[in-house]
Formats: sequence, C-alpha cells, structure tokens
Amino acid sequence: MKRFKQYIFIPLVMVLLSCESIVDELNTDPNNPAQASATLLLTGLQLGNITIHEGHTARVAGLWSGYFTGIDRQYRDIYFYNASGGLFNVSWQNIYYGVLQQTKLLEEQARLTNNRVIAGIAKVVKAHAAGAATSGWGDVPFAQAADIAQFPNPVFDKQEDIYKSLQKLLDDAIADMETNQGTTPGVADIHFGGNTTKWIDVAHTLKARFYLDVRDYANAYKEAQLGIKNAEGSLLAPHGTSSGINENFYFTGRSITDIDSQGAYITTILDPASAAYRGDAKTDERARLNFYLTYTEANGVKSNFKHNYTSTATKRGVFAQDAPFPLITFQENQLILAEAGYRVNGLEEGLLKLNKYRAYLNEGGYIGTTYREGNFKYEPYVAADFTAGGIANKKREAAGDALLREILEERYITFFGQILGFNDLRRTRKEAVVVPVPANNGSVLPERFVYAQDEVNSNTNAPNPVPGVFEPTPVNKK
Repeated sequence: MKRFKQYIFIPLVMVLLSCESIVDELNTDPNNPAQASATLLLTGLQLGNITIHEGHTARVAGLWSGYFTGIDRQYRDIYFYNASGGLFNVSWQNIYYGVLQQTKLLEEQARLTNNRVIAGIAKVVKAHAAGAATSGWGDVPFAQAADIAQFPNPVFDKQEDIYKSLQKLLDDAIADMETNQGTTPGVADIHFGGNTTKWIDVAHTLKARFYLDVRDYANAYKEAQLGIKNAEGSLLAPHGTSSGINENFYFTGRSITDIDSQGAYITTILDPASAAYRGDAKTDERARLNFYLTYTEANGVKSNFKHNYTSTATKRGVFAQDAPFPLITFQENQLILAEAGYRVNGLEEGLLKLNKYRAYLNEGGYIGTTYREGNFKYEPYVAADFTAGGIANKKREAAGDALLREILEERYITFFGQILGFNDLRRTRKEAVVVPVPANNGSVLPERFVYAQDEVNSNTNAPNPVPGVFEPTPVNKK
C-alpha cells in the first residue's frame, strides 16, 4: 500500500453530483485534516465507494456470473478467466485510499467536533467497501489498513475475522447515528441527505448481507427484519446526463464497446422463447427481459443481446445514462428474508417472504416504468406449486429444494450487473441447489478476484504465492 499515500483522491467517477457548494471545496487538500472538512471527506468517500461497486469489479463479476460476455480488449481476456493483478490496481486503490483512508481522516475531524452522526454514516460506507474487498479477494488488509505511517506493510487479516470486524463496525455506526450528536451533513451526503433513519436501516441490511456471506442464516434473518423497509430506503448511486461527468458506469466507455450479453446465461432464463425460460402460469418475465437487455429478433429467435443502456424519452433501460445504480436495496433485504427465512424456519416462512417480494414486483417493482406495459406478472405462489409436478417444480425435486431454487434464481436475476450475483454463486456452489451458470472456458468457475499487482509488489505481507482465480476464498472452502 505504499504507493497509495502519494495520491490526492479525486474519485475516478469524476464528480457524481453537481452541487456547487460541495464541488467548490475540491481545491482543498483532502489529505490534510486541517483543510478538508468532514462533509467534503464524506462526499469523496461516498463517490469512491460507488466506483468500487459499479465500476470494473462489477463488470468482472458480471462476466464471471453469466450476466455479460467479453467481446473486446481486456474484457474478452477476463471473460475467459485470463485475469492478472494489474487489472485490479485501480479497484484496490479505490477501496483503500478512496474509502478507508478518507474514512480515517473523516473520523479524526468528527472527533474534534463530536459529530457522531457523520462518523456513523462514514462507517457504514467503510463497511460496504471493505466488505467488497473481503468477499472478492478473501484475506485482505483491514485492521492495519489506511495507516501507512504506522503500518507500511499491513498484514492480510483472515477473511472470517474481517467479517466479524465488519459486524462490530456496523454496530458502532448504528450506535453513533442513534445518538443524533452532531450536525447533519445535508447535501454532502449524496445518498440520503443525512437521514440517519435510512442509514440505520441500510446498516442492518448490510449486516444481514455479511451474515449471509458466511452462511450464518439465523443472524442474517434477524438483521434483515431490521433492514430497509421500502424502495425509498434503498441506497442507490445517483447519476445524471452530463457526458463524462455523472453518467451510469454501464452507459459509458468500455462497458458499451467491450462487453455485451450474447450467449450469457441470464438471457436463457428470461427469454420466453428459450427452453430454459423460468416463467410459468404465475410468472411473466417479458418486461424484465426488455428492461435488462436489448436484442434483435427474426422468426421468433432473439440474438445480439446487449445490456440495455437505452436512454430515450420513451425507453430508459436498466443502465440508462442517468439510471441510479443499486448498492444496498430493499430488493436485497426482501430476498435475504426469503432465503434465510426458508433456511432457518422452513418452507412456509420462505414462501411467505418470497410472495411479499413478488407482490412488490407485481406492482412494477424496480422495473423501469417505460418497460412495464403489462408484460409482467408475479402472482403469489402456493405450497402446491413447489410439489413434484407443480408449476414451480420442473425438476420434480423436493418441495423445499424447489422453493430454494426459485429464491436463488430470483436473487440471481435481481442482482443483474452487481457483485452480489458473483457472491451468491460462490457461496452456494457446493450445495445441491444452485443457479447452474456454466463456465465460459473449461469446466471450472472463478472463485475470487486477483490481488492488485501494486499491492503484491509493495507489501511484504502480501500472500506468496498469489492465489489464482480458481482458488476459493476461505469462507467458500467450507
């Protein structure tokens, strides 16, 4: 991590908002706590966090999860699992300097003014970024990270210990925000404008996510019950229509030229013309297919699938120019309740929670309004639908397995374009019920990102030898 201390962080997303009162402060030195205000630091680390979850790592995760196909340059190589550490240098920098280091500086400022509200918000963002690091790479620096003066070669903490530390960090964040001590950050908080009620809900959903990652389903269910209450409480990355400034990452640059979805697994389960189509008498996926993907069609056969970044007045795809990107959402929380509810309390509870989510979808849910047009249906299931021969049990397996398959498949589809889909596939890979995404090359699927080459070169505590993409992270070796 030695080289990261040389950077003055201006997020690679450039500027994801246009509020002059914040942008005007960018001529200060965010490395100097005496100059950079806590509000400026909060905005910076929130922007940095967006680059982690919406940028390069999300594209790589999508290529390895059956969402996208690599068609040119580096993404074609990555698609076939040829990934080197140099491809992750910027992602690593965004995590450790863009978020963790900026959070450390913010906490120093917040202590000076006893502003526990802004400190609590920053801790949630830090946990979100660090969670992406450990879920993607496994053992990573955490306890000694972002303190180059004292720890120039931070140790790589064990993945299981990091997950425990993240739970403690989120508990601290919730406690900070519940005090209501300090001035609200207002518009400097680009997500919720300082609304601590929403941030506390987000923190509980994030806790539930991390418990799910380590298969602690009882605690995942418990935390999700305290999590995001409605779609308005979702943590989203805001975007706009300023070219090269604040557009959705999937709308710009290499996302358009170097990746598409032709031949991707997700097309087979959303296309009604496919033998693998997941629809049934109670489920119509046409609207979601068209919201997610564009394609050409001849004689009933669809081809040339591409992720939908259409941005016209009448059609706005999931990755439209100004489409917000999901970070921690109501959808995720509801689906944690469904999966963990089934695993902990059985079929009845899992079905109840799944139907609550389907009711949300049946009203349009997160599907863009320009793509609804009546081409969707998510009617409630009943237990009989999951018995052998039922409409939701095409494999004629045990009813519980059929329900779990439906929940996991719904999670897979809902998380299109997000790192979460990759996390789920690895978490469940050794189980009997899986989403059967095929390998792009050979028969083995990727299990992790590759450690950033800059970190390997500069940190004497970096793993040696460096694990390859097919080496499971510790929590997924079980």
